[in-house]
Amino acid sequence: MRKILTTLVLFAGIIILLPSVLVLPYGATGEPPVATQANVKDKTIPTKTVDVPVYRAQLEKTVNVPIEEYVKGVVAAEMPAEFNMEALKAQALTARTFVVTRLANPTEKLPGNAIVTDTIQHQVFKDNDQLKEAWGAEFETKYAKIEKAVEETTGQILTYEGNPIYASFFSTSNGYTENSEDYWENAAPYLRSVESPWDKQSPKYSDQVSFSTSEFEQKLGITLPADGSIGSIKNLTTGKRVGVVEVAGKSFSGREIRDLLGLRSSDFTWERNGDRISVTTKGYGHGVGMSQYGANGMAEEGKAYDEIVKHYYKGVAISEMGRYVENLTAQR
Repeated sequence: MRKILTTLVLFAGIIILLPSVLVLPYGATGEPPVATQANVKDKTIPTKTVDVPVYRAQLEKTVNVPIEEYVKGVVAAEMPAEFNMEALKAQALTARTFVVTRLANPTEKLPGNAIVTDTIQHQVFKDNDQLKEAWGAEFETKYAKIEKAVEETTGQILTYEGNPIYASFFSTSNGYTENSEDYWENAAPYLRSVESPWDKQSPKYSDQVSFSTSEFEQKLGITLPADGSIGSIKNLTTGKRVGVVEVAGKSFSGREIRDLLGLRSSDFTWERNGDRISVTTKGYGHGVGMSQYGANGMAEEGKAYDEIVKHYYKGVAISEMGRYVENLTAQR
């Protein structure tokens, strides 16, 4: 979900049919979820019996990981361990929800019958050896905190009208999240724009990059006018990001500009000075779903994880995962 989500990796562009939505995996481009009927199982599956077949990209093999261990590895990789416990719990729900939808509807063809990869194509996952290498002497303390967050939400996922949701997340908002259809094509009723003022404290809230005029023109496939102008913003999205901008007589969506220029956000302004163009952005990521720094800001103000997820995903419920998955991995 992640930090985010601008770099395409393994299997880019694959669409996955999930219980409540048709979505793209984390990090991929394209359109998000369209409502469809859930593949709900009547029986309840004990959480500890469910394994997640994870394709380990560096090892080039599929490894079965117990689902709660998998969620720990995702939370540890996707959110700073220094974050508030309630924010880590909210992240645990997004991670578990994502993988449960894939277990319930394993339609994507991955190497070794994997359900997910360990890359941003799905969710970044790190095992304990990787975390020990990354954290060094702090491993025991940090992992204990992640473990507590996951264990206190064991088996819980996010649902909308009885179906697991597309629990998209990103690093930092510009003060608002986006409606899903303002970044992707389709509207999801639970992915609505909400205020997220806590993000202004994020170290990733503001960024500036500079391009030469020729580089800017090449990336956008345009020729700038000789009068020194760049372009004009035609409209903003509900989430206060650029909706449509016209440059040298050519129209672009804010998302297209973000992708073509490699910007952190589609909330941008620009200025031309001689042969250089400076672009300033607010926020980091696509802006749809839960803001990680916003979640931490809410937690620091005393909000519990259920309040956090229900702020960023409108109309959702916290449900038990068992009825949505069969223990398919036991037969692998």
